Amino acid sequence: METHLADWLQGTLEGEEAEAILRRCVHCGFCTATCPTYQLLGDELDSPRGRIYLIKQVVEGVPPSAATQLHLDRCLTCRNCETTCPSGVEYGRLVDIGRKLVDARVQRPASVRLLRTALQETMTRRWVFDPAMRLGQAVRGLLPPALQAKVPQRRSLRSVPGVASRTHPRQVFLLNGCVQPAMMPSIDVATTRVLDALGIGVAYAEDSACCGAIRHHLDDQAGGLDDARRNIDAWLPALESKAVEAIVINASGCGAMVKDYAHLLRDDPVYAERAQRVCESVFDLAEFLAPQGEHIEALLAARAGSGADAAPAESISRVAFHPPCTLQHGQKLGGVVEALLDRWLPAAGAQRVSFAESNLCCGSAGTYSVLQPELSGQLRERKLAHLAQSQAALILSANIGCISHLQGGSATPVRHWVEWLDEALLTPPL
Repeated sequence: METHLADWLQGTLEGEEAEAILRRCVHCGFCTATCPTYQLLGDELDSPRGRIYLIKQVVEGVPPSAATQLHLDRCLTCRNCETTCPSGVEYGRLVDIGRKLVDARVQRPASVRLLRTALQETMTRRWVFDPAMRLGQAVRGLLPPALQAKVPQRRSLRSVPGVASRTHPRQVFLLNGCVQPAMMPSIDVATTRVLDALGIGVAYAEDSACCGAIRHHLDDQAGGLDDARRNIDAWLPALESKAVEAIVINASGCGAMVKDYAHLLRDDPVYAERAQRVCESVFDLAEFLAPQGEHIEALLAARAGSGADAAPAESISRVAFHPPCTLQHGQKLGGVVEALLDRWLPAAGAQRVSFAESNLCCGSAGTYSVLQPELSGQLRERKLAHLAQSQAALILSANIGCISHLQGGSATPVRHWVEWLDEALLTPPL
């Protein structure tokens, strides 16, 4: 697509990147078939092709409007269109640029600005979010249904053996995330125990925290970069000294953001090279465990053969895996977890079942479910309807946002796949 940058954007890093991406788009329309918002709304401007046209107008100097901002806000940034695009258009990066340019020129209503700021400042600070989540869980039964759906029930860890504290020659860092430890601490507990069973120790780097995705997608891209720099400073010394071999991330949304640090900081004279070194050592939990697949399979078979502690009741059934967009489209790891589960589930007496539209977003999309509740709710109902048709007794996923969002609308248990693996390998059901 021929593009002529406005004078004020020429020679800038954002302008050059936007122009390069726009020139790859041939407006073929393949993306519309896999865009969740276009399927719901039927509006060309709520499709990737339409939003690309809007961004093209902005970078060529056409003043954006509140309507422009609305159509960009409605985008889930699921990046399904990238997987579909035959021309390799990096739509996710383009829409980030477009949103930044539009937000600099179109002021949001005060109430919306307040909400977005509140999400930035509370969700990214554990000293604020953790007690707020504990309070919400304590009074969950008194909350309106809409809020109840955002507050997962507290899972008791009292019956679960403590997190393994053995030391191992192999060590990794886990991301000291912002919301997951408070919302579902069992995910990190399960991850630590599974890695321990494989002879891999787990630690958390001091001073590391939120990956930066929340700020990056809420009009504060500079703040997101500050989060990235802080994490790089926390992780890199241990990686370079070989004290740890990798950064392992069990929330696919965070993984997609951290793996993008090198691109986001490519023009930073101090952090560009450091970010690249960190990115080379970042792995989603599934891709890190994939080489250990046979070892895990043997452990599952040995446990089944021992006759001790029969497989968890939840897992002796039909199991569905909902692949988060950040895993299959953001990190390009579609099928990795599914392949592992197809190997591991039968040893625990279970099978993975497929369902329609597994490639489409569930509507969680970070803070999207708060900022666009109507569209988010429609997408969740659509996803849950397909999952119900599969007759799955257990739904597994790989991202805290998807798990919480789906569980808020379903009576079927929704868990992280590593929680299932932990139970199948080591512990009684939670």
